Amino acid sequence: MSYSVLFVCLGNICRSPMAEAVFRGLIKRSGLEREITVDSAGTGDWHIGHPPHEGTRKLLDRYSISYEGMRARQILASDGSQFDLIVAMDTKNEKDIREMLGANSRARIIRFLSLLPEKGIDDVPDPYYSGNFDEVYELVKAGCERLLERIKDEGGLADGRQA
Repeated sequence: MSYSVLFVCLGNICRSPMAEAVFRGLIKRSGLEREITVDSAGTGDWHIGHPPHEGTRKLLDRYSISYEGMRARQILASDGSQFDLIVAMDTKNEKDIREMLGANSRARIIRFLSLLPEKGIDDVPDPYYSGNFDEVYELVKAGCERLLERIKDEGGLADGRQA
């Protein structure tokens, strides 16, 4: 089985690259890097080619999570056919993704916090404006852990590529 996930926020420098890096680390620790691929993108084009925001980099460094090689990019129409799951970091991103990809997208599109209904909030706060990268990390970590468990359950994947 091969499964691909794309995390999407507004500029692809704070929330979605944080989720990509955290999820990539979880995949690696589970030994599933050949079965699950992950990327991130933004709905806007302001930061194309830039590394993650300094606040995201500092936080990932603190937890020894690699963001090596990550550069902001804008979501493409082709992402709708190349990814199995597109995860929007907030309600506005979800709406924009659906409009950008249209009806021809084969990807399932969900809002990130639909993975954590117990939190009682719809949107991952944007630390670009709030500066609260720690709050965002806690949400991202919990959501990515839940997402990996769901993918493993739905796809029959076992830790360490066990047969």
